[in-house]
Amino acid sequence: MTHPERTQSDKSDADASPPASPGGPWSAPSVVAATCLWLGRIPFAPGTWGAAFGVGLSLASGLVASHLADLIGGAVPSTVIEAAILVAANLAAIPVCTAAARRIGRGTDPGAIVLDEAASLPLGMLAVPFADRTWAVLAAGWFVHRVFDVWKPFPCRHLEKLPAGLGVMADDWAAAAWMAVVLVAWRSLA
Repeated sequence: MTHPERTQSDKSDADASPPASPGGPWSAPSVVAATCLWLGRIPFAPGTWGAAFGVGLSLASGLVASHLADLIGGAVPSTVIEAAILVAANLAAIPVCTAAARRIGRGTDPGAIVLDEAASLPLGMLAVPFADRTWAVLAAGWFVHRVFDVWKPFPCRHLEKLPAGLGVMADDWAAAAWMAVVLVAWRSLA
């Protein structure tokens, strides 16, 4: 049974028929990655859990970038290395989210896909140097990212209408940009 093209806002489970795969759609590598190791299957506020995963990724990316900068003698600042890692990861997430949405079969942006929250939050945290990412800053970033991801101020709502995985990711990139603005303003007032 084929379905007409669904819109980003169609998150219903109605008559979804995911492609058959051994172990069902949830065992497909793209789905495991896009649900952040099945965190997206938590029935209450899956995006919140995905953003929490993103806090951990922010710490990990900062740590890896710091070590790589030390290995190369500081020739490239750790912030540049971290930005490159995160941009590459976010670009790689586009086809992953596209494939996972097709497998899950619940519209173009199923609620179980939380890689967009997890990968975009560390991008916004680039506004804060790694050494300054205290638990208070990380918690504030997590909260503000969730607010903007749910509220969807301009241009978030427009970006989610982009095709497939690009739309899944792009609205969260905008939420991360808003988060970065708030974090910079908050830190400048402190």
